[in-house]
Amino acid sequence: MTQDFAARPALPDPASAPALFEGLLTRRVIAYFIDVVLMGIIVLAVGLVGGILGFFTLGLAWASLVLLVPGAIVLYYAVTLGSPRRATVGMQMMDLVLTPTRGQVLDGWVAVVHALIFWVTIWICWPVTLAFALFTPRRQMIHDLLLGALMVRRSPMVRHWARMREMAQDGY
Repeated sequence: MTQDFAARPALPDPASAPALFEGLLTRRVIAYFIDVVLMGIIVLAVGLVGGILGFFTLGLAWASLVLLVPGAIVLYYAVTLGSPRRATVGMQMMDLVLTPTRGQVLDGWVAVVHALIFWVTIWICWPVTLAFALFTPRRQMIHDLLLGALMVRRSPMVRHWARMREMAQDGY
């Protein structure tokens, strides 16, 4: 997948490309749980290492856990969502990809801000966040709309963009 936005046509529409949005919310929820488990393992590993090092550093490593644990989660999102695959491990397993809609590049910082807004909206009221996606045509959640992002299925999207590029080259 390319990040060359000039070559991309307008955003796909659920009416013209339904395969991109098929089972999207279910896939997102499952991807979320996969990512929570992975982040839990990362936090457990950081906590274990920090806990052991705390004995050798007379508690300094314990104090650093306040920064290291959230830092590990931020790094997880920056490395996964900010990568060329534009998906966390859970999203990749569920065949999802995060696509910018406003022409900006989806780098590590935008990925981190996307994740931060996601967690804030989930903490405030997760049912509203999920229900919000039921009433948007492209199944976008609040954090997607705020940052100008679109979550779609990866494999149909690759075929969709290839088809759109061919049409653009043929002069349609």
